[in-house]
Amino acid sequence: MRGVTPLLGDLDQAASIRRLAGLATRIVHLAPPPNSSQELGPWWLDPRTTVLLRALHLRSRPRSLVYGSTSGVYGDCKGAKVFESRPAAPSTARAQRRVNAELAVRFAGRLGQRASILRIPGIYAPDRAGGTPRARLLRGTPVLRSEDDVFTSHIHADDLARACLLALWRGRPQRTYNVCDDSELRMGDYFDLAADIYGLPRPARISRPQAQRELPLSLLSFMGESRRLDNGRLKHELGLRLRYPHVALGLSEDG
Repeated sequence: MRGVTPLLGDLDQAASIRRLAGLATRIVHLAPPPNSSQELGPWWLDPRTTVLLRALHLRSRPRSLVYGSTSGVYGDCKGAKVFESRPAAPSTARAQRRVNAELAVRFAGRLGQRASILRIPGIYAPDRAGGTPRARLLRGTPVLRSEDDVFTSHIHADDLARACLLALWRGRPQRTYNVCDDSELRMGDYFDLAADIYGLPRPARISRPQAQRELPLSLLSFMGESRRLDNGRLKHELGLRLRYPHVALGLSEDG
């Protein structure tokens, strides 16, 4: 691994993280908060981010910290264009935990380290298990009809990795960045596009009331929020040149 020695730790076990203190100079924190079935404290807090930040402050603080949050912190924006200045309005417990993790990272930044928050939408990559819509299309899972559909944003995993690296070195102090490509697609159109690329049947379209009767809650939660992320700050401040500016380019690698 090019001379890199990994230090294994578990953010659910605080003692295993303490040896990071004084060693790490630049941190990328991508661990999600616990699910509701894994509660380790109050439902609105992210204990994993708390454990990491406490460990890092035991001794010398890192120069920069990048936290991978989620675009879900914006809540339902009714299809509006969303800039980083828009106030957070989480509508799920999962998104609320992310908001509180962001606040903790910002507070750590005010104590001396340069913190950047990346708000990330749907991540896809053909070389990852479950990283594309192919499996869902093969199952024949329906999507919402056009009049009920929502806008979604995406980012290829490779572009996300490059955004994390750039934020470590170029991110402005306590700055938030939407990390997404240039696509502005409704969810159903995204799956139609993927089906055409893969040579598979397009998914059936159903109404929202029908979806609420037939689809699992985990899937419905993604159909209840509509927003179009703006990525101008990502491009202009971090200088990221997207390798996959549209999902059609990234999905074609799996076609």
